[in-house]
Amino acid sequence: MSTVSTRRTPEAGRPMPGQSGRGAAHSPHPGHPARPLPSRAHPRQTHRAALSRPLFDPLAAVRPPDAPRWDVYLTGTVFLDIIFTGLDSAPVRGTESWARGMGSSPGGIANMATALARLGLRTSLAAAFGDDMYGDYCREELEAGEGIDLSLSHTVPGWHSPVTVSMAYEGERTMISHGHEAPPKNAATAYDPDAPECPPPATACVSSLVPGRAQEWIATAARRGSRIFADVGWDETGRWDLAALAELPDCEAFLPNAAEAMRYTRTETPQAAAHALAAHVPVAVVTMGADGAYAVDARTGETASVPGITVEALDTTGAGDVFVAGFVTGSLAGWPLADRLAFAGLTAALSVQEFGGSLSAPGWPEIAGWWRRVGSQEPDCRHYGFLSRILTDCAASAPPRRAVPTLGFRRGCDREG
Repeated sequence: MSTVSTRRTPEAGRPMPGQSGRGAAHSPHPGHPARPLPSRAHPRQTHRAALSRPLFDPLAAVRPPDAPRWDVYLTGTVFLDIIFTGLDSAPVRGTESWARGMGSSPGGIANMATALARLGLRTSLAAAFGDDMYGDYCREELEAGEGIDLSLSHTVPGWHSPVTVSMAYEGERTMISHGHEAPPKNAATAYDPDAPECPPPATACVSSLVPGRAQEWIATAARRGSRIFADVGWDETGRWDLAALAELPDCEAFLPNAAEAMRYTRTETPQAAAHALAAHVPVAVVTMGADGAYAVDARTGETASVPGITVEALDTTGAGDVFVAGFVTGSLAGWPLADRLAFAGLTAALSVQEFGGSLSAPGWPEIAGWWRRVGSQEPDCRHYGFLSRILTDCAASAPPRRAVPTLGFRRGCDREG
């Protein structure tokens, strides 16, 4: 058994040029996208689109009639993730290692987008897709399989999809990535902060802040009324200067892990770091791995602390993105701070028990199943009692789709390696 950290670690590998991290919601110039090129949809697409519709809408009771079309907008790079699990140790130079399990799924920003969509949020993603089989697969999984809006995404002819190979062992993971930045869009589609649909109207936006690199679209979205939720990657410069995070004042919530938070605030504990960050952002959330998470709401003075959940971790890829998605969901639904924190930790813990970053993200039926089998029976799960009220209208569903060992299966049910 291992208790899972729900955030990225500096050992997770360096980002590809122009990216702030594997799960980062960052794009230097998201632009006002041109009409997307038609994708080569698979015949199953129509059927799968129906299956992708969420069976439970957590915002149904609070979404006003004049709400934006999208609950959440995000932009970034989609990777194809190939994950090896069941390794006894790290690969050794000059030897061959065999993995007992393997899965393939969309990764990168797809982790966050899928986690949000599976929690019932109307999600819009702007991303570049490669003009190759990997790109077709990722687009189909996200659009037809998860119901994510890709109308602001585009296909780049001749550009191959970025790829990451992830090796999971001893509760951690090591990743090797390859990719090139997508070619810049032409001047007619360059980012225009005055364009009414750039970024599109959305109740919330999710991003990853990059030290010293301004992202104009975040400030534009905030000015137009979107609620901004952001995490941050490891600061490769070593400066750890909050002033370098230009968009922090635009954020409603900032969610770094404990190591990042303490470095940015020059504090000795995650709790002290959260209180220090609350001087810069309305809600500061610091994740603490096995120790759970701690949050401060600067507007009310409220604090919340929730312990971690001990689970058998198969693959921790994307767990940090799932945590953020859970917190965003609870925030848009208007839940108390402690409930938002508990829900985020639960969704992340459920995700690491399956292959892959995006396709391991839990949906409401899985959350309901955990509550009925475990949460409602264990005294230690008192933090999750609010689920009994929320899950009243949550319907059952067919087993969720999961990562598959190969991209070659084209019929029947999804499989695991």
